[in-house]
Amino acid sequence: MTAPAPGPVLAFDTACDACSAAVWRDGAILAREFAPMARGQSEALLPMIERVMAAAQLEFADLAAIGVTVGPGAFTGLRIGLAAARAIALASGKPAVGVTTLEAIAAALPPASASLVVAIDAKRDDLYVQQFAGGAVWRPAGAPIAQLPEAVALPDGPFALAGDGAARLHAALDGAARARATLIADHAVPDAAVVARLAAARLLSGEALASPRPLYLRPPDAKLPRDGGRIRVTRP
Repeated sequence: MTAPAPGPVLAFDTACDACSAAVWRDGAILAREFAPMARGQSEALLPMIERVMAAAQLEFADLAAIGVTVGPGAFTGLRIGLAAARAIALASGKPAVGVTTLEAIAAALPPASASLVVAIDAKRDDLYVQQFAGGAVWRPAGAPIAQLPEAVALPDGPFALAGDGAARLHAALDGAARARATLIADHAVPDAAVVARLAAARLLSGEALASPRPLYLRPPDAKLPRDGGRIRVTRP
């Protein structure tokens, strides 16, 4: 017997250089908005959520779950998305489902027999990288890591490169690796429509869902000052 499909899923992403929201139900996207932006997600997200929910003609009580990207990505963007997901989940009594940015980018691409390397720009010297194995669906072939482009381990055979850090990684490849690589220009950042589909699949599988937690692969750029910021007085 086929398991019943979950109810509607609202999902959104603010982890990278975009803001998007979408509503999924019964295998289809009912409403979607996507806007590239490096900053400003805190102002854009909630109105975008309101618009896609209105377009889908749904109330938050109608939802089965809320999907959200958990990283890796921008620290501020992750906090914006996770705070919104937790608030909506608490108010509606629905579960929140976390999806990584790397798997969301991978899942936007049609499966293939070759390998896939997803690279996200970490806004520093390194990249956030994860390998995926091809097949009927993309499957993780390693854990997400933060690494310099020239140090990234690559598949032995042909592979595709995707994500907004893919061009940097491609430029760092030697001749032999570059000959095996196919650079994909589309799907550079996560799309809430894909996040909603992945969240719905997890509900359908009966997977135990924990509260989403941010996936940080390196410490934040901003650090607390020594002594908690207190002024130190040097006595003579």
